[in-house]
Amino acid sequence: MTAVADGEFRTDVSRAPWDHNEWEQGYVLSAVLGDFACSVVAFGGLIAIRMLTSVFYWPELPLGVLLILFWPLAVAFAGGYESHRVGDGPDEYRSVLRAAAAMASLVAIAAYVTQTPVARSYVMIGFPLLALVGLLFRYGLRKRLHRRRAKGECLRRVVAVGHAGSVADLVRQLRRERYHGMQVVAVCLPRLPLDSEEGMVDGVPVYGDFSDVAEVVTKVSGDAVAVLACPELDGIALRRMAWRLAETDTDLFMASALTDVAGPRTSVRPVAGLPLLHVEHPDLSGTRQNIKGAFDRCVASLALLLLSPLLCAIVLMIRRTSPGPALFTQIRVGKNGREFTVFKFRTMVVDAERVKRDLAALDEGNGVLFKMRNDPRITGVGSWLRRYSLDELPQLLNVVRGDMSLVGPRPPLPAEVAQYGTDVHRRLVVKPGMTGLWQVSGRSDLSWEESVRLDLRYVENWSLTLDLQILWKTWAAVIRGTGAY
Repeated sequence: MTAVADGEFRTDVSRAPWDHNEWEQGYVLSAVLGDFACSVVAFGGLIAIRMLTSVFYWPELPLGVLLILFWPLAVAFAGGYESHRVGDGPDEYRSVLRAAAAMASLVAIAAYVTQTPVARSYVMIGFPLLALVGLLFRYGLRKRLHRRRAKGECLRRVVAVGHAGSVADLVRQLRRERYHGMQVVAVCLPRLPLDSEEGMVDGVPVYGDFSDVAEVVTKVSGDAVAVLACPELDGIALRRMAWRLAETDTDLFMASALTDVAGPRTSVRPVAGLPLLHVEHPDLSGTRQNIKGAFDRCVASLALLLLSPLLCAIVLMIRRTSPGPALFTQIRVGKNGREFTVFKFRTMVVDAERVKRDLAALDEGNGVLFKMRNDPRITGVGSWLRRYSLDELPQLLNVVRGDMSLVGPRPPLPAEVAQYGTDVHRRLVVKPGMTGLWQVSGRSDLSWEESVRLDLRYVENWSLTLDLQILWKTWAAVIRGTGAY
């Protein structure tokens, strides 16, 4: 993908020197060899420890060797090497966990049935250790793939089919999130544009209409077709397209008109011969929310205790370098529109709000929030605190009080809420969070529309697992310090 003089992106339809099948085969081979190495580390280490502690019985050695050799086969049976799982973290992790659970169960049942005295440490320690090592290896392998994709390597070449507006949104999102591994190289619209200057959609060339999809895939050496929701493509047309793509083993992806709804909330149910998509409502109250609240308060209380020396040091730094209080309080809007007082470390001069009026013409924000990359109101210590989000640590008090969660939408100002449209109010049905999808996806570099989209995606798809994933990713976002100003 190259940039032209006018700032638009143009997609080079020539195939990169690394073929899709080549890098995918290389990734799978690395996964197989890595999984074998993980089994050697886990069971080999366990056998060595048992030998050193004189609790090892030599008949156990053949079993350990067999477990090492059969581990990659178990992962294969669990789907860990299937092409559509390549680079898909959750699927890869689930495959490793399923393989470990299946092998542990098989060994335990076989030992019980045959009355074979198998060491309990194989089941109680060996397989959990193997699962942990396997997950860490897959995480590292996936991050390595993400780094290559950020350089434009290891990308699936996608032909997007749909209306220009939907295709443009898809193109921009895949460019922004390159780690998904997809690059739109060609577009098929309902009808070809009459004006040749309109033969591009966000820098991607239009090669034909819906009847030309199979030919376009061949022409641009495409690996997959992404069909976006559009009324022109009915069931018969889609079925015929799928038949033609199957002849070239081209992957077919279909996007539902219902956006930002995660997989766990959807399931396909055949009704009267039709595959109907069932969508569950988001869980915004009940037991899971109570568990989330208890988890938030316990973690926040523990964090306050462990971070108390750092918090005291920051207070001293702020007081010694600029006049005024160390804490800054502000009214924010929480769940169901209830206002509360948020706590933060002061990062600006005391009269920042007065100076803000003089800087209104220099606003670099997203249209709703006032932002400046080089805001003169920010103190020296405040700039450092903002870069690493340390100014937000006092919000742990808000979490303990129940005003906020560890993870959630960004807590808005009353003035922002006054400008909300109907859809944006949806972000107020859950508690705001110290971090969220907005924090791990660009922070202040995001546009207003993108920030809202991420907040609404969280509201519609929240889960304890998603919260843990966001908390894990927050560390990387904070250390990088990008988008914080």
